Amino acid sequence: MKVKELCEPERPREKAYQNGIESLSNRDLIAILLRCGTKGMSVLQLSDELLKNCRTISDLLDLGLNDLLKQKGIKKAKALQLLASFELSRRIALDQTQKQKVRIEEPQTLASWLNMQIGFCSQEHFLVIFLNTKNEILSYRTLFIGSLNASIVHPREIFKEAIQSGCAKIICAHNHPTGDTQPSDQDIAVTRCIKETGEIIGIPLLDHIIVGRNHYLSLRERQLL
Repeated sequence: MKVKELCEPERPREKAYQNGIESLSNRDLIAILLRCGTKGMSVLQLSDELLKNCRTISDLLDLGLNDLLKQKGIKKAKALQLLASFELSRRIALDQTQKQKVRIEEPQTLASWLNMQIGFCSQEHFLVIFLNTKNEILSYRTLFIGSLNASIVHPREIFKEAIQSGCAKIICAHNHPTGDTQPSDQDIAVTRCIKETGEIIGIPLLDHIIVGRNHYLSLRERQLL
Protein backbone atom coordinates (compact mmCIF):
# COMPACT_ATOMS: atom_id res chain seq x y z
CA MET A 1 0.00 0.00 0.00
CA LYS A 2 1.28 3.42 -0.93
CA VAL A 3 1.65 5.99 1.83
CA LYS A 4 -0.89 8.30 0.19
CA GLU A 5 -3.42 5.46 0.40
CA LEU A 6 -3.11 5.32 4.19
CA CYS A 7 -5.49 7.32 6.31
CA GLU A 8 -3.95 10.68 7.09
CA PRO A 9 -3.15 10.05 10.80
CA GLU A 10 -1.08 6.99 9.78
CA ARG A 11 1.19 8.83 7.35
CA PRO A 12 4.64 9.55 8.83
CA ARG A 13 4.73 13.24 7.91
CA GLU A 14 1.19 13.90 9.10
CA LYS A 15 1.90 12.07 12.37
CA ALA A 16 4.97 14.24 12.86
CA TYR A 17 3.02 17.43 12.20
CA GLN A 18 0.22 16.47 14.56
CA ASN A 19 2.04 14.71 17.39
CA GLY A 20 5.68 15.80 17.12
CA ILE A 21 8.66 14.06 15.54
CA GLU A 22 9.41 12.18 18.78
CA SER A 23 6.11 10.28 18.41
CA LEU A 24 7.28 8.52 15.25
CA SER A 25 8.49 4.93 15.15
CA ASN A 26 11.90 4.00 13.74
CA ARG A 27 10.09 2.85 10.62
CA ASP A 28 8.41 6.24 10.22
CA LEU A 29 11.61 8.19 10.79
CA ILE A 30 13.47 6.23 8.13
CA ALA A 31 10.55 6.72 5.75
CA ILE A 32 10.81 10.48 6.16
CA LEU A 33 14.54 10.34 5.46
CA LEU A 34 14.01 8.22 2.33
CA ARG A 35 11.18 10.58 1.23
CA CYS A 36 9.62 8.24 -1.33
CA GLY A 37 9.39 4.63 -2.33
CA THR A 38 10.35 2.92 -5.52
CA LYS A 39 8.55 0.86 -8.16
CA GLY A 40 6.60 -1.85 -6.43
CA MET A 41 7.58 -0.74 -2.90
CA SER A 42 6.23 2.04 -0.72
CA VAL A 43 8.62 4.09 1.37
CA LEU A 44 7.34 2.27 4.48
CA GLN A 45 8.16 -1.07 2.88
CA LEU A 46 11.66 0.22 2.11
CA SER A 47 11.98 1.13 5.79
CA ASP A 48 10.87 -2.35 6.79
CA GLU A 49 13.44 -3.95 4.49
CA LEU A 50 16.20 -1.81 5.95
CA LEU A 51 15.26 -2.54 9.56
CA LYS A 52 14.71 -6.26 8.91
CA ASN A 53 18.45 -6.94 8.92
CA CYS A 54 19.15 -4.87 12.04
CA ARG A 55 19.02 -6.44 15.47
CA THR A 56 18.81 -2.98 17.06
CA ILE A 57 18.42 0.51 15.65
CA SER A 58 22.08 1.24 16.43
CA ASP A 59 23.06 -1.44 13.88
CA LEU A 60 22.20 1.14 11.21
CA LEU A 61 25.42 2.96 12.12
CA ASP A 62 27.34 -0.09 10.95
CA LEU A 63 26.04 0.24 7.39
CA GLY A 64 28.25 1.72 4.70
CA LEU A 65 27.42 2.88 1.20
CA ASN A 66 27.85 -0.58 -0.35
CA ASP A 67 25.69 -2.18 2.34
CA LEU A 68 22.86 0.25 1.67
CA LEU A 69 23.10 -0.15 -2.09
CA LYS A 70 22.52 -3.89 -1.66
CA GLN A 71 19.12 -3.13 -0.15
CA LYS A 72 16.29 -3.51 -2.63
CA GLY A 73 14.94 -0.13 -3.71
CA ILE A 74 17.83 1.95 -2.34
CA LYS A 75 20.00 3.74 -4.88
CA LYS A 76 22.86 6.18 -4.39
CA ALA A 77 20.72 9.24 -3.57
CA LYS A 78 18.73 7.48 -0.85
CA ALA A 79 21.85 5.78 0.51
CA LEU A 80 23.62 9.12 0.84
CA GLN A 81 20.60 10.65 2.56
CA LEU A 82 20.74 7.91 5.18
CA LEU A 83 24.52 8.07 5.59
CA ALA A 84 24.33 11.84 6.05
CA SER A 85 21.80 11.43 8.86
CA PHE A 86 23.95 8.75 10.53
CA GLU A 87 27.04 10.96 10.38
CA LEU A 88 25.12 13.96 11.73
CA SER A 89 23.98 11.89 14.71
CA ARG A 90 27.61 11.02 15.50
CA ARG A 91 28.73 14.62 15.22
CA ILE A 92 25.85 15.93 17.31
CA ALA A 93 26.66 13.43 20.06
CA LEU A 94 30.26 14.62 20.21
CA ASP A 95 29.26 18.28 19.95
CA GLN A 96 26.95 17.91 22.94
CA THR A 97 29.80 16.43 24.93
CA GLN A 98 32.06 19.32 23.95
CA LYS A 99 29.42 22.01 24.60
CA GLN A 100 28.69 20.66 28.04
CA LYS A 101 32.42 20.78 28.78
CA VAL A 102 32.22 17.25 30.11
CA ARG A 103 35.30 16.41 32.09
CA ILE A 104 36.52 12.97 31.08
CA GLU A 105 37.51 11.32 34.32
CA GLU A 106 36.12 7.82 33.77
CA PRO A 107 35.87 5.68 30.61
CA GLN A 108 32.09 5.26 30.81
CA THR A 109 31.79 9.02 30.18
CA LEU A 110 32.95 8.32 26.63
CA ALA A 111 31.75 4.75 26.16
CA SER A 112 28.31 5.49 24.66
CA TRP A 113 29.66 8.01 22.19
CA LEU A 114 32.56 5.76 21.20
CA ASN A 115 30.20 2.86 20.59
CA MET A 116 28.07 5.05 18.34
CA GLN A 117 31.13 6.37 16.53
CA ILE A 118 33.08 3.15 15.90
CA GLY A 119 31.54 0.35 17.97
CA PHE A 120 29.62 -1.17 15.06
CA CYS A 121 32.18 -0.74 12.29
CA SER A 122 33.06 -3.87 10.32
CA GLN A 123 36.77 -2.90 10.33
CA GLU A 124 38.94 -1.80 13.22
CA HIS A 125 39.10 1.98 13.56
CA PHE A 126 41.70 3.63 15.77
CA LEU A 127 40.57 6.98 17.11
CA VAL A 128 42.43 9.56 19.20
CA ILE A 129 40.64 12.07 21.43
CA PHE A 130 42.52 15.27 22.27
CA LEU A 131 41.93 16.81 25.72
CA ASN A 132 42.87 20.07 27.42
CA THR A 133 44.40 20.37 30.89
CA LYS A 134 40.93 19.98 32.46
CA ASN A 135 40.32 16.71 30.61
CA GLU A 136 37.72 18.39 28.36
CA ILE A 137 37.48 17.29 24.74
CA LEU A 138 39.09 19.61 22.21
CA SER A 139 38.68 17.41 19.13
CA TYR A 140 39.13 13.89 17.88
CA ARG A 141 40.33 12.11 14.77
CA THR A 142 40.28 8.62 13.30
CA LEU A 143 43.91 8.00 12.40
CA PHE A 144 44.11 4.35 11.39
CA ILE A 145 41.76 1.78 9.86
CA GLY A 146 42.65 -1.89 9.81
CA SER A 147 44.02 -4.53 12.18
CA LEU A 148 46.14 -2.93 14.88
CA ASN A 149 49.86 -3.55 14.78
CA ALA A 150 52.98 -1.54 15.36
CA SER A 151 53.49 -0.86 11.65
CA ILE A 152 50.02 0.68 11.27
CA VAL A 153 49.47 2.46 14.59
CA HIS A 154 52.60 4.56 14.78
CA PRO A 155 53.10 6.96 17.73
CA ARG A 156 54.71 9.46 15.35
CA GLU A 157 51.38 10.08 13.60
CA ILE A 158 49.43 10.16 16.85
CA PHE A 159 51.61 12.76 18.52
CA LYS A 160 52.01 14.81 15.35
CA GLU A 161 48.22 15.31 15.47
CA ALA A 162 48.30 15.85 19.23
CA ILE A 163 50.88 18.63 18.97
CA GLN A 164 48.99 20.32 16.13
CA SER A 165 45.77 20.25 18.15
CA GLY A 166 47.45 21.98 21.10
CA CYS A 167 46.15 19.33 23.49
CA ALA A 168 47.53 18.48 26.90
CA LYS A 169 46.51 14.80 27.03
CA ILE A 170 45.08 12.09 24.81
CA ILE A 171 42.78 9.11 25.03
CA CYS A 172 43.02 6.38 22.40
CA ALA A 173 40.16 4.11 21.40
CA HIS A 174 39.52 1.40 18.88
CA ASN A 175 36.81 -1.10 18.12
CA HIS A 176 36.69 -4.87 17.89
CA PRO A 177 34.22 -5.76 15.11
CA THR A 178 33.48 -9.11 16.79
CA GLY A 179 32.08 -7.31 19.83
CA ASP A 180 34.60 -9.05 22.13
CA THR A 181 36.42 -6.20 23.89
CA GLN A 182 39.15 -8.29 25.48
CA PRO A 183 42.55 -6.76 24.51
CA SER A 184 44.96 -8.78 22.41
CA ASP A 185 48.69 -8.93 23.13
CA GLN A 186 49.13 -6.57 20.17
CA ASP A 187 46.63 -4.10 21.66
CA ILE A 188 48.59 -4.03 24.91
CA ALA A 189 51.96 -3.69 23.16
CA VAL A 190 50.75 -0.81 20.97
CA THR A 191 49.23 0.93 23.99
CA ARG A 192 52.44 0.74 26.02
CA CYS A 193 54.44 2.09 23.09
CA ILE A 194 52.06 5.08 22.81
CA LYS A 195 52.23 5.63 26.57
CA GLU A 196 56.03 5.64 26.62
CA THR A 197 56.19 8.08 23.70
CA GLY A 198 53.68 10.38 25.40
CA GLU A 199 55.75 10.45 28.57
CA ILE A 200 58.80 11.54 26.58
CA ILE A 201 56.94 14.22 24.61
CA GLY A 202 54.95 15.47 27.60
CA ILE A 203 51.45 14.58 26.33
CA PRO A 204 50.32 11.68 28.51
CA LEU A 205 48.02 8.89 27.39
CA LEU A 206 45.15 8.79 29.91
CA ASP A 207 43.53 5.61 28.68
CA HIS A 208 42.98 3.25 25.77
CA ILE A 209 39.36 2.15 25.45
CA ILE A 210 38.22 -0.80 23.38
CA VAL A 211 34.59 -0.79 22.25
CA GLY A 212 32.39 -3.28 20.46
CA ARG A 213 28.63 -3.41 20.02
CA ASN A 214 27.64 -1.54 23.17
CA HIS A 215 30.44 -2.97 25.32
CA TYR A 216 33.69 -1.36 26.36
CA LEU A 217 36.90 -2.13 28.18
CA SER A 218 39.38 0.33 29.68
CA LEU A 219 43.01 -0.73 29.68
CA ARG A 220 43.65 1.69 32.54
CA GLU A 221 40.90 0.11 34.66
CA ARG A 222 42.39 -3.31 33.91
CA GLN A 223 45.81 -1.94 34.92
CA LEU A 224 47.21 -2.81 31.51
CA LEU A 225 48.30 0.74 30.75
